[in-house]
Amino acid sequence: MALAFTLAERFRKRRHQSGYLSFMSVTSISGIALGCFVLILLLSVMNGFERELTQRLLAVIPHGELFSVGNEGIEDWQSLQSQIASDPRVSAVIPFTPVTGLIQKKGSLKAVSVAGIAPQDAQHTLAGVLSDNAAEALKNKDNGVVLGQNILDRLALSVGDNVSLLLPQSSNIQQMRAPKRLQLVVVGAIQLGGEIDSQIGIMRLDTASTAMNIVSGAKGLRISAHDPFDAPRIVRDYGYAFYQPVYMSDWTRTHGHIFQDIQLVRVVVYIVLTLVIAVACFNVVSTLVMSVRAKQASIAILMSMGATPSLIKKTFLLQGLMNGAIGTAIGTLLAVLITPNLTGIVSAVEDVFHVKVLSSDVYFIDFLPTELHVTDVAVTVLISLTLCVVAAWYPAANAARVQPAQVLS
Repeated sequence: MALAFTLAERFRKRRHQSGYLSFMSVTSISGIALGCFVLILLLSVMNGFERELTQRLLAVIPHGELFSVGNEGIEDWQSLQSQIASDPRVSAVIPFTPVTGLIQKKGSLKAVSVAGIAPQDAQHTLAGVLSDNAAEALKNKDNGVVLGQNILDRLALSVGDNVSLLLPQSSNIQQMRAPKRLQLVVVGAIQLGGEIDSQIGIMRLDTASTAMNIVSGAKGLRISAHDPFDAPRIVRDYGYAFYQPVYMSDWTRTHGHIFQDIQLVRVVVYIVLTLVIAVACFNVVSTLVMSVRAKQASIAILMSMGATPSLIKKTFLLQGLMNGAIGTAIGTLLAVLITPNLTGIVSAVEDVFHVKVLSSDVYFIDFLPTELHVTDVAVTVLISLTLCVVAAWYPAANAARVQPAQVLS
């Protein structure tokens, strides 16, 4: 093997190659490097989106919800809360009352979905998102409300401003009824950096329940699971067993499309960029085929000196593997160096050219996240090197079939 490696290295050096062979070799190495670089980079971006979905979005939206069909709310919700909270799959259960309406400030209106939550539950479940001052103000003000930052920006609101929440009124007869007006004071903001900021709001549970005429004091229960993917099963386990008719919902119904889109893009990236690497690797075939033809005399001399066909085959397999290894190493190194800094690089480009790659009005975050996984790097390297060996097999086999007598005659 050492002799095969030495021969492969000597055959690969440029001074033993024509200009065209050198160009083909550089082209194949560059293609492999580019494919590995882009594949690792994009997989890291997908990992970043998945991390932000789990840590940012799922930290605010409920993993699961059970809420009553009628306006009476969930009867004896304290007992159900204790029962669900004892489940080892569940991390937290809090009562809530949803309020959907229009926030009005002077002549401006903005649709919003406000969740009525007890102040202590809001401070616990939204730790790191809701400031201590906002949580304390929400606790002290019966009519306090915390709104997403995008809502405040669109309505030119700031902390301490008075706003009106217009609530639709149902009627048993077919006639329009004036909306119910609830006067609130903005006591804080929630800023996650995405579309959720333009929808979310929090107010006191007792205020929301009174406004919505909830007799029991809570419309439903919000469930947070240790593993968000357990939420659909947890919700159905308790929802189907509950004696009172309830609606069941979980994050996979409301925001599951985001996770599905991430997984779909990941699969597409894998397929497309693996094919790109494959095309670059199979350029090795052209390089080695021409190299074998150019070095037939050298191969014949080696065989006449006792080199076996197996040694010649290993030599050209190693030559193809060297080209692939160099391209793979360059692409992987660039990806490992650039990926952790990609968020800052993209932000700098946005500032220079005054463009926005991800708009918070469309996406659930407004920056490009990345998270480098060792497994993605290892799989990419393995795929690249395997394809290089497969591509080099045919020209290496042809080299082993060279007949010294015919070449040297």
